[in-house]
Amino acid sequence: MHPDELTRLILAAAEDRMATDIRVLAVDEITTLTERFVICNGNSTTQIRAIADAIEEKTSEAGNPPDHVEGYVSANWILLDFGSVVVHVFHRDMREFYALEKLWADAKPVELESLK
Repeated sequence: MHPDELTRLILAAAEDRMATDIRVLAVDEITTLTERFVICNGNSTTQIRAIADAIEEKTSEAGNPPDHVEGYVSANWILLDFGSVVVHVFHRDMREFYALEKLWADAKPVELESLK
């Protein structure tokens, strides 16, 4: 599945579960690990799990389940790896602490409107 199409599915699922501060970073020019990062917040471990579950469900229905999922037990930061897209679902405090947007400051932000 093309990264744009996969990202659209991920965004729709995250928005359905009221994820906040959703950002997409194009990292393909600065790393070979993946093409995109999707980063979002939840307000509780329950919501973070619900966001991750919705993303996994929607992408699996489309025939593209995640290759790997980490952090589900503690649910302060759940990572879903789809190969071309890596999703980070954070508790807002953890997101501030790890500051991925600063760590990957050379990445190009992707306008969400361009994906809809």
